[in-house]
Amino acid sequence: MTEDDVVQIQQSNKPGDPFIITVNCPDKTGLGCDICRIILDFGLCITKGDVSTDGVWCYVVLWVIPHSLLLPMTCSYLKDRLQAICPPCLASSFYFIHQPSTSSPVYLLKFCCLDRKGLLHDVTKVLSQLELSIQKVKVTTTPDGRVLDLFFITDNMELLHTTKRQDETCERLNAVLRDSCLGCELQLAGPEYECNQGMSSLSPALAEELFRCDLSENEVRSQALSPDMTKLKKTNVILDNSLSPAHTLVQIRCADHKGLLYDIMRTLKDMNMKISYGRFSPSAKGYRDLDIFIQQKDGKKILDLEKQSSLCSRLKLEMLHPLRVMIANRGPDTELLVVNPVELCGKGRPRVFYDVTFALKTLGICVFSAEVGRHSASEREWELYRFLLDENCEFQLTSVVARNQIVDRVRRTLMGW
Repeated sequence: MTEDDVVQIQQSNKPGDPFIITVNCPDKTGLGCDICRIILDFGLCITKGDVSTDGVWCYVVLWVIPHSLLLPMTCSYLKDRLQAICPPCLASSFYFIHQPSTSSPVYLLKFCCLDRKGLLHDVTKVLSQLELSIQKVKVTTTPDGRVLDLFFITDNMELLHTTKRQDETCERLNAVLRDSCLGCELQLAGPEYECNQGMSSLSPALAEELFRCDLSENEVRSQALSPDMTKLKKTNVILDNSLSPAHTLVQIRCADHKGLLYDIMRTLKDMNMKISYGRFSPSAKGYRDLDIFIQQKDGKKILDLEKQSSLCSRLKLEMLHPLRVMIANRGPDTELLVVNPVELCGKGRPRVFYDVTFALKTLGICVFSAEVGRHSASEREWELYRFLLDENCEFQLTSVVARNQIVDRVRRTLMGW
């Protein structure tokens, strides 16, 4: 096999039709999760898929639809990203070479500009188009209406050390910010990155509500509405050990949402489950069906009843409640909080900051300040997004109805509804 054979992208002939991504490479635990994370990061929707592996070699076929026109250059970037996560091999002997992964350097993008509605999302959109991933954010609005933004970013293309790439980034931002931009700097992050690792503390009551792993039936019902708002989402997870002598079959039926396959793969990866075969069926009336044959890390079925119950509960929770959104008071101010679990490998969910800022922009709500960081609770690490909302908007932020509308819009944007 050549390097180009590992990942193939077959584009559709008709606009709106899905195109096919094929990954054919040596197997590794969590590869399906890594593939789905990248596809979600590119804003693509997986309509159906097939995964097959013999434990040594795997073959993945996914039918995906972009939310907008996918340029040839974007397809090239997508292919490069997918190839980078596949274990390499030598064509002559199929001998697998495991190379240690190196983390990308973190850069500090700092700019000052005049505040306006939608500013934060416009900047985030440019960074997304440039294949720059946001690691941390610190946004502050001064009393005179100026905004100081600190974006700690990494480059998916590994080119940010070059002058050309840095100049392109600043030029694209200046083109969006126009006359409102008062200054833009891009440099390798130093001690200030570590200083911005921490976040403002949460009250114990708020932290307990946000980071609980076990939700009550009422909480699940209140946050698990289906896309059409007429009925509650129903999620069924069934384990069957009778159909295969070596595998446990996991049958899932649940309401569809953006990143659903990523949420399932992420859960299985974090629980050390190996996938031997999986089929992801197209959506039917807003619901998805998924059949996955899995094994434990030791290559055996899941026969222990306690482990079966734990797996089913965890899958249901992650599918019903992959992100948590709420509004709370922070002193005299109104704060929007969004949290999502972090993978055990340390990677967070893609596009959360992008989607939240887009939802706030469509609502006409300005952000006074914003923070993105990590929080440890319930024996897990969480990604925490905090937005202090500007009171000068059409919403009466002290109103329960208005707050519910904001939470609903943000959640629906995150879920792709």
